[in-house]
Amino acid sequence: MTQQHNLAFVFPGQGSQSVGMLAQLADTYPVVKQTFAEASEVLGFDLWDLVANGPDTELNKTQNTQPAMLAAGVAVWRVWCEQSPVRPAWMAGHSLGEYTALVCSGAIAFADAIRLVAERGRLMQEAVPAGVGAMAAIIGLDDQQVVAGCAEAANGAVVAAANFNAPGQVVIAGETAAVERAMEILKAKGAKRALPLPVSVPSHCALMAAASDQLNAVLETISVNQPEVTLVHNADVQSHPQVDELRLALKQQLFMPVRWVECVQHMQQQGVTQFVECGPGKVLLGLNKRIAAEASHASVFDNDSLNAVLEQLNG
Repeated sequence: MTQQHNLAFVFPGQGSQSVGMLAQLADTYPVVKQTFAEASEVLGFDLWDLVANGPDTELNKTQNTQPAMLAAGVAVWRVWCEQSPVRPAWMAGHSLGEYTALVCSGAIAFADAIRLVAERGRLMQEAVPAGVGAMAAIIGLDDQQVVAGCAEAANGAVVAAANFNAPGQVVIAGETAAVERAMEILKAKGAKRALPLPVSVPSHCALMAAASDQLNAVLETISVNQPEVTLVHNADVQSHPQVDELRLALKQQLFMPVRWVECVQHMQQQGVTQFVECGPGKVLLGLNKRIAAEASHASVFDNDSLNAVLEQLNG
């Protein structure tokens, strides 16, 4: 194995899932279905059947989406490891994708992570009943304008920037009425678009604080090791070789914003010139191109994309 110091693998989170994802890779590489079989054993239901056949209403439920996306990212990583000796020096994941990065970096066992994210999804859903919270994407304003607009809209309620995804693209989260007020205020401030997102929970805001405490109790029962690859965390844009600090970063991640722009910039500042998104969809590919335009970007999610990156990195 050869670790490339200019290479980062990044893992997508919720929103990249789709019925039928990874079908082509699964037909070619048995490890894909083996990975989902391991997850199904932990969950007590057939996760691959849900991913392959839907319905999407079930796949899109937070408690199902989270283990499905974790298994998908790990499956693609395992395919990569079978096919290439090249390993990244850096890893990061967007929101839920941070758990995928922890598994792929050797910090958490896959079965433990599946149990953890299934519980994470359940706790998040219980913390805020359906309809009480909302999220919206704000396009075309800078970060500080969005933060200020949320503060103006709050009026004693919870609404805040939740995901700093790319320059000019920030997701806000909070109580439904407050999010709606913020959308109107931000449109008046010049946002090109303010789009409500089809999510069942308002992630990465103060409404998740109670779920975070409960998740921490589950996290304490799971063995966590030092990552074998340098991992950049969403909540503080730091790497934590100390396990206690790593646990704290995961706890904070649930109610603090995802600082994705800074995560990508940090890796770039450390010498990363190649970013590979590992998992379904191409959401991070699009964001990363806008954050680090001069770097090389790719996504691995099917046979063609895998072969293209293998050719590029194996030389």
